[in-house]
Amino acid sequence: MRLPNITSLYGRIFAIFWFTMFLVVLVVLALPRFDPRQTRDIAPPHYERFVDIRDQLEQRFAGFSEIDAVVRQLDGRRSHRDSDDGKLRLFITDLDGHIQTMEHRSDHVFKALRNFVTTIEPPQKPQQKLYGKMMISGPLPIRLANADYYLYLGSRSGEPPHFLLQLFDSPMRLLLAVMLVSTPLLLWLAWALSQPARRLEKAAQRVAQGVFEIDPELEKGTSEFRQAGASFNQMVTAVNVMISRQQRLLSDISHELRSPLTRLRMAQALATRKQGDSADLTRIDVEAQRLEAMIGKLLELSSVQVDSHLNRDVLSLSDLCGELLADGQFEAEQMGKALVASDVPLRSISCHPQWLMSALENIVRNGVYYSKMQVSVSLVVTKLANTDHVVIRVEDDGEGVPEDELSSIFRPFYRVSTARDRHSGGAGLGLAIAENAIRQHNGTVRAARSELGGLLVEVALPLV
Repeated sequence: MRLPNITSLYGRIFAIFWFTMFLVVLVVLALPRFDPRQTRDIAPPHYERFVDIRDQLEQRFAGFSEIDAVVRQLDGRRSHRDSDDGKLRLFITDLDGHIQTMEHRSDHVFKALRNFVTTIEPPQKPQQKLYGKMMISGPLPIRLANADYYLYLGSRSGEPPHFLLQLFDSPMRLLLAVMLVSTPLLLWLAWALSQPARRLEKAAQRVAQGVFEIDPELEKGTSEFRQAGASFNQMVTAVNVMISRQQRLLSDISHELRSPLTRLRMAQALATRKQGDSADLTRIDVEAQRLEAMIGKLLELSSVQVDSHLNRDVLSLSDLCGELLADGQFEAEQMGKALVASDVPLRSISCHPQWLMSALENIVRNGVYYSKMQVSVSLVVTKLANTDHVVIRVEDDGEGVPEDELSSIFRPFYRVSTARDRHSGGAGLGLAIAENAIRQHNGTVRAARSELGGLLVEVALPLV
């Protein structure tokens, strides 16, 4: 097993785990030290006030020869007024720790004082400890009635929050609190580590939608993700090169095919001029025309697959579909049919106008051509995957497509087995071109049985 490298995902996860564990242990060990119920040193400002009070008492009782008289004076006042500390209680003990007081010794303050005196050996530096709401500080050496004593000070202290004391009392609760507080940090660290994975996921989704673009952001982050991002970008580059070569190959093939095709049609025209019209020459001309149309469709399909994402414009749906629907209604009327269209939503779409209009035109004209009497086109804005989409439904009342062939009609050169396509003379490329163009626009297209009895083609495209 190799040692973890901090620049790798493996090393960062390892480092974050142990850093978090270190913080948790550090907090668990350090927090009890801040518990005011634990004995601790007096802060310098409070110590200086303590010394000032001791000096004032020594000056005040300098003429007293008996400690009982001093104690009666202190018990009678019960407190000492200090401008900063407010009300204080002063206590005197002898060097053996016996409390010098005339008051009732069952008072909880005296019980706390006895506990404090017995747990602390007279140090050179006074300490303090919280008992309930009373903070007891001491001892501080004092000279009274020509003898040495110790001075203790009791002051009213704000009680810490109950939940904080419970944390100090229960290590498990303290640990859970520390884990709860550290959760946002861990979530942030997990989010930071997962960002490269999210970028890679989005890049893969773009490729799945037919957008082959290099993303330099993929080559950032830990070494594993940098390597994966670099490999992904290399793959996208290779795919772009492959598609460009495919397009160039199709272009070269079409050029090579069109040259003999042109000579064939010229020879057919000369033969017709010399011999007159005949069924064989007419058949040759029809098949040559079909071959030429097929070559044109192949080039169109190749162009859609390659560069429809390079030139995009923001276009309103009315500009995109208005003229198309008007032309569809006109063509339907010429064929004695009716095309019924819904209102076009007032929204915009980012698209390659030529390819997307061509795709929708193929679908609408396909519905008009194969319908018997009626074609219905509806446009509805809806939310799909948290994004606004326009859903375009084209339905006809023709003979439709068999259920087992609905998923195949968007494949290139696919010919439906029913009369819907058998006598159309088409090359089986129209819907394939439409499907490619729609996919290039991050949209989806599906085919189903229409309620009118024929075919339903539903297109969903994201809006801006």
